[in-house]
Amino acid sequence: MAIYHNANDLSHSNDAVFNRTFDPGTGAPYGGVYKCAGCGREIGTAQYHSLPPQNHHQHTYSQGAIRWQPVTIHV
Repeated sequence: MAIYHNANDLSHSNDAVFNRTFDPGTGAPYGGVYKCAGCGREIGTAQYHSLPPQNHHQHTYSQGAIRWQPVTIHV
């Protein structure tokens, strides 16, 4: 889970991008923090950089495939 020190550094958003997931190895549409929708592991990436590949970390069968979901984005 991402945490922050100063709330003035963040803005709340209901943008639909936060409900989307992105496949491993695809370009990140925004720079920011992404979490794995299956296990919650977080990574930071720059815009258009590839999200970590499928073999980045292991999942149990019940966690399903690795899918990256935005937590914070830089706009």
